Amino acid sequence: MLISIELSINVMGQAQGGNNNGNDNGNNNTGDNNGNGSGRERALCQARGKCNKKTLTCPEECPTRKPKNNKKKKGCYVDCSSKCEVTCKFRRPNCNGYGSLCYDPRFVGGDGVMFYFHGAKGGNFAIVSDENLQINAHFIGTRPQGRTRDFTWVQALSVMFDTHTLVIGAKRVAQWNDDIDALTVSWDGESIQIPTEGEAEWRADSSLTKRQVVLERTDDYNSVRVVVAGLLEIDIKVKPIGKKENIVHNYQIPNGDSFAHLETQFKFFNLSDSVEGVLGQTYRPGYVSPVKVGVPMPMMGGEDKYQTTSLYSPLCKFCRFQRPSMFEEVAKF
Repeated sequence: MLISIELSINVMGQAQGGNNNGNDNGNNNTGDNNGNGSGRERALCQARGKCNKKTLTCPEECPTRKPKNNKKKKGCYVDCSSKCEVTCKFRRPNCNGYGSLCYDPRFVGGDGVMFYFHGAKGGNFAIVSDENLQINAHFIGTRPQGRTRDFTWVQALSVMFDTHTLVIGAKRVAQWNDDIDALTVSWDGESIQIPTEGEAEWRADSSLTKRQVVLERTDDYNSVRVVVAGLLEIDIKVKPIGKKENIVHNYQIPNGDSFAHLETQFKFFNLSDSVEGVLGQTYRPGYVSPVKVGVPMPMMGGEDKYQTTSLYSPLCKFCRFQRPSMFEEVAKF
């Protein structure tokens, strides 16, 4: 006998109902349950295409989307796109996947094109700017003697939506230790702590739209998944510059700083056709990348278009995000 239990699983739709590049337009919903007596979650795909109305069952290796009490196990990933499959994956950033932002900032855009955007040490840039969503990144860096540009990494992200601002960052760490949390999170200016036991989640609701916000640890330390219902999903991991990496790339990292930074992968929901930002622009229909494909380091310009005055500012030359008209009134209370 099958016993249906309602769950919440975000899956990838295909081009008509969402794209494999990590921007779904809302037709990718599933009806989910974990019946069949095995404890393996199932998903009824509702994305348009050949996977529509098909039921996909998680494999024994990863029977659930979110492993209980063991964040080191793989989770079940349901893909209702043309692939129509379930796979087992660690719920952490894939730095070679669509929507990724890692390393000495290397992006993979919504068009699948890889590029570098160096920004500037101490600078802040709009990664995504849309009607109802703004994501800024704060860059840290160093410039060894004799170099003409900074080596840079993303140290913090600011996610702005409705009347809220969520900031996820990496602490400055002199000596890196895998067993010490270097992750910092704040919600509307107040520091928050994500629990380490039980569901290992922190939750809130937007005061304006009531959309749910969930931050979930995906490893014991320095790894988190952020979900803002109807807007985005982000996998984030805090990483240092290791000794080998420092030597190979000749970063010449100064003593007393491990240059802890974020490795990130984004998945968006319902981006508009006019979305802007270093990464956001690559999700526009018909977008043609200006970078030189095939060279070792294809560079994306645009520092002047997307630089903001601070991590918290939604203003830049090409930015589109605007707070709700009632924001100023709400902010007074």
